[in-house]
Amino acid sequence: MRILVVEDEKPLADAVARGLRRDGMAVDVAYDGESGQEKAAITRYDVVVLDRDLPGMSGDDLCRDLVGSGELTRVIMLTASGTVADRVAGLSLGADDYLAKPFAFPELIARVRALGRRATPAQPPLLTAEDLELDPARRTVTRSGAEVELTRKELGVLEVLLSAGGAVVSSEELLERVWDENADPFTTTVRVTMMTLRKKLGEPGVIETVVGSGYRVPSAARAEHVRD
Repeated sequence: MRILVVEDEKPLADAVARGLRRDGMAVDVAYDGESGQEKAAITRYDVVVLDRDLPGMSGDDLCRDLVGSGELTRVIMLTASGTVADRVAGLSLGADDYLAKPFAFPELIARVRALGRRATPAQPPLLTAEDLELDPARRTVTRSGAEVELTRKELGVLEVLLSAGGAVVSSEELLERVWDENADPFTTTVRVTMMTLRKKLGEPGVIETVVGSGYRVPSAARAEHVRD
């Protein structure tokens, strides 16, 4: 998932970004409402973690802007006030969720992931390709029943490819969905990650290169239920 954190308290914003990245998300950060608005106009985010009490352009105004854009982006508001009236006011602006500070970080991650599932077409319990299975909830991958240890970026790339259901995914799209704004679009990051991912998945290969277009997993299919 691609996440935008808009929070004017820099230490908190950076801490939230680090925590979300550790959980495998691609995260950009803005320290004021104007910067957040600019980033959201350029990149489609699955979820925006938005501080309501921003100087300059307020979180309320940015929330209205995001909701009015018509994108599927989901918004979770953070605020120092947790009163019922405050929560109702935030939700009435179009926010999808509301979390009062201070908050438990595992709860924030759970809420962001829940909103991310609503920002994209519903994902099945398992993503599969022949004997390869990826569990998005547990962040685990197995092949022929044996667990495959992947880095966060490798797992993210594989999840995007399997979610495409056999369609071709370009390097640019992989870079946008799995990495953040700090990634250099002119590097070989995607190609190198693809090489290590293919090596870890073993033979026979499941990821196909489509010259001039990108990558695909031809046998990718959406599972309908979790295996017992």
